[in-house]
Amino acid sequence: MFSSKIKPRLIIMIFAIIETGGKQYKVSPGQKLKVEKLDAEQGANLNLDKVLLVADGEDVKVGTPYVEGAKVETKVLGQGRHDKKIVFKYHSKTRYRKKKGHRQHYTELEIVSVK
Repeated sequence: MFSSKIKPRLIIMIFAIIETGGKQYKVSPGQKLKVEKLDAEQGANLNLDKVLLVADGEDVKVGTPYVEGAKVETKVLGQGRHDKKIVFKYHSKTRYRKKKGHRQHYTELEIVSVK
């Protein structure tokens, strides 16, 4: 059924784990992601230096807590707000109902390179 001539392909993946806005994200070049709002204008380039881990194929560097000299270059695609989240508080039998909405601000980034 299976041919012994087929060799498995090794995919070399470059990625990093960064910290921004109190959260951690796994990023790779070309990826777009939404992070907590950053003070940057659209089209600006940002360097994120809080890099926790960098992996380049078999070479993995883990920081304590951050990898020295590592940085992730990003481009700001825009600012925006997420969809509305409804916060509804309800107590039974007491006619207590509170409805409130919240929209979180975000910054959309494109990962240019991992160094």
